[in-house]
Amino acid sequence: MKFTWMKWSALPVAVLMAGSVALAQDQSSSGSQQAPPAQAATPAPAAAPAEKPKPTVAQRKENQQDRIANGVQSGQLTAGETAKLEKKEAAINKETAADRAANGGKLTASEKKQVNHQQNQASKQIYADKHNANTAHYANNKVGQRRENQQDRIAQGVKSGQLTAGETAKLENQQKGINKQVAADRKANGGTLTASEKKQINKAQNGASKNIHNKKHNAKTQPQAQAQPKP
Repeated sequence: MKFTWMKWSALPVAVLMAGSVALAQDQSSSGSQQAPPAQAATPAPAAAPAEKPKPTVAQRKENQQDRIANGVQSGQLTAGETAKLEKKEAAINKETAADRAANGGKLTASEKKQVNHQQNQASKQIYADKHNANTAHYANNKVGQRRENQQDRIAQGVKSGQLTAGETAKLENQQKGINKQVAADRKANGGTLTASEKKQINKAQNGASKNIHNKKHNAKTQPQAQAQPKP
């Protein structure tokens, strides 16, 4: 009887111990499993690049003058083409100055829009003139070299701001007249120039040379645009 009681009393204890061992194994097994990998953080969207500031009226004007000067020096623009382009630039500059004077030195939004539209048209004309079939050819002789030298001096004056658009137009018209005279003389003499014609042309270029010097060293200058601030 005593043995039977001890047998049945030991059974719950054994069951309890078996349950404890199983629970410990479950905890150990679950602890040994690797935690799920953490999701990678979503990268922040890249910041949009800052918009390049639009050129000011003064910067646009200077850019046009630089393009004209390059065309003069490269021979892509003839004296006649340059004179027309500079007359157009002079008209835009004159209108801009009048608008500023009427508004205390500033331009209204509509005036800026109008100036920009006019410069767009001038820009197209510069491109067309620089890429058409008309070019300034300089012969390998004293007349051709003198002509090239005058054009280089004018181009340098345009780039440096020593020559305004109006002054450049007048100088180029003078060169156009000389070039026209040379072409007519050559045509009349089978492509050559007589000694008296060369003398006459040289005298005309001497007058043009003095005119270039005076206009480059007078009080009139082409204001240079300030550099754009970095974004």
